[in-house]
Amino acid sequence: MAGKRALRASSTNLAPNRPKKGIPSSTARRNAAAPGSDDDSYDDSYDDSFGRASESAGEKARSTKRRKVSGPRAARPKTTSFTSLFEPGVATIRQPCSPLDGRRHSLSYHRPLLLCETKGLEHRQSLLSWFDSVSASRSMPWRKSWIDPRAAPDLDQQELRKQLEVRAYQVWISEIMLQQTRVAVVIDYWNRWMAKWPCIQDLAAADAEDVLAAWRGLGYYSRATRIHQAAKLVVSDPAMQGLLPSVAAELEARVPGVGRYTAGAISAIVFGRAAPMVDGNVLRVLSRQLGIHGNIKTDKKVIDTIWAAADALVKAVARDRGAQEDPRADVSSRPGRWGQALMELGSTVCSPKPNCSQCPITASCRVYNEARNMGRRPDSGAPADIEDVCSLCEPFEDAAAQDADLAASEESKVRGGTQSKAKQTTLSDFGLAAKSPAPRDAKREADAQEAISNYARRFPVKVVKKAVRAEEAVVCAIQGPDKTYLIHRRPERGLLAGLWEFPSKTVPHEDCSAAQRKEIATAHVGSLFGSRGKAEVEHVSEIGSVPWLFSHLKLTMYVHVFRVAGRVSPESTSVPARWTADVEGESMGTGMRKCWALVQACLG
Repeated sequence: MAGKRALRASSTNLAPNRPKKGIPSSTARRNAAAPGSDDDSYDDSYDDSFGRASESAGEKARSTKRRKVSGPRAARPKTTSFTSLFEPGVATIRQPCSPLDGRRHSLSYHRPLLLCETKGLEHRQSLLSWFDSVSASRSMPWRKSWIDPRAAPDLDQQELRKQLEVRAYQVWISEIMLQQTRVAVVIDYWNRWMAKWPCIQDLAAADAEDVLAAWRGLGYYSRATRIHQAAKLVVSDPAMQGLLPSVAAELEARVPGVGRYTAGAISAIVFGRAAPMVDGNVLRVLSRQLGIHGNIKTDKKVIDTIWAAADALVKAVARDRGAQEDPRADVSSRPGRWGQALMELGSTVCSPKPNCSQCPITASCRVYNEARNMGRRPDSGAPADIEDVCSLCEPFEDAAAQDADLAASEESKVRGGTQSKAKQTTLSDFGLAAKSPAPRDAKREADAQEAISNYARRFPVKVVKKAVRAEEAVVCAIQGPDKTYLIHRRPERGLLAGLWEFPSKTVPHEDCSAAQRKEIATAHVGSLFGSRGKAEVEHVSEIGSVPWLFSHLKLTMYVHVFRVAGRVSPESTSVPARWTADVEGESMGTGMRKCWALVQACLG
């Protein structure tokens, strides 16, 4: 039995050649930031307080509580690996499970229909054909034709290497920029970056301040620093000599800041290798394709299973040779197109609020097929033995009860002759309507598709977001006698890493009065100049506040202006500090620039 085979798989790692490490933050890379959110968002390690030293994200991590659902259930069997689900030759279950009985199913149910022995090739080709037809509609400058090393046998090997070098560099920069940033925003940044540093050697030779300045506004500033450091390493390394490795595992191991996703993207898109590329969009798409009702953000077992499925799928796609392709070739454009197709699908169609009617692979989608069959009786073939029960999915009892009630209500209306319009079309309504001999009109079909999409929205499991912490700080704009301003440099790791700012201090508690904030700001500035310089410092006023939203922090910055009468220098600071006459030209975060705009408006 396929379910038994999957459950009794060996406990080997899903990626045995890959060093163990935490789930990379890139899994959420293409989720657009909420309106009004800060483009200087926190990085994988960040400053817990606006005015204090950085603290690693690992030290700050907290386990997420899961919502309790109705009814006790049997304990999940412990399973460490589900790789055998995706091996060639394993039978694929085609019958969808039923939400009406809590989606009871075996682990083998999650073998994707995209790997089906009879229809898998057709399904995979449908997605590739769809991507080829729509990829040009969303013009992205880093999307270019694959460089086939066999297409131009007369091409000088040095020239081929140079082309691959530049192409890998372009894809690398685009993938890092796209982490937590919308495509429309990245396009302009990427174009300016490539105009300034067309190749990796140019970037390696660049000044660190220029790199930070070019990144200004993208957020996650430590990414720019890591890219710059990695470029220097790749160029100076005697083995790489400016060319990024073609194998994903080697990329991840040797290039700083390149994680599992980015390594797979470069390997597949540039070098044509069968490497999986799984970002937040792909996690969502495959959770629906596989019918996994799980947490794709924090459940490592679910995430690793989807990565294993992605690996099996891209290898299958690489083996699917077209009539024009060389069957002996070990690289092709197919892996890169496949990975980009999954991401494009998740970004434009299979989004958190999906448009299932526009999806090219609904035939292979477990969740879509469950929705289409909502009105049917549950299949008696559901597993009875606990060893056959899926250990990946979160319980679905609450959803099943809800839909069962809706189905009973609608059936009662039909039997009683009540034709009152329901407030919302349900999946159960759609399922029952399928038995009606009357043909569906366009409106009913649209309602049915909406109901299917509403069902798909339940996948993956929704995670309750942690409340954003509120904090206040005083920002001290200290003006010297020659119209210069004192600035400090933030730590090289953490929030706004390596950027310059006005001296700042976190307010110890919220709802401080203006008088209390003045006292805190004055004390902070006084501590910078010591007893001799303190007498030369004059507090002008609190000129306003700047609210700023980070991904983890809602910060209100109260701007205080000070003047220094004589030529005094800070007596001691724990961070680099200097006077500057060109605040506008300094590498500052967007929030701090808004503080500077207040100062300019006040002092001219």
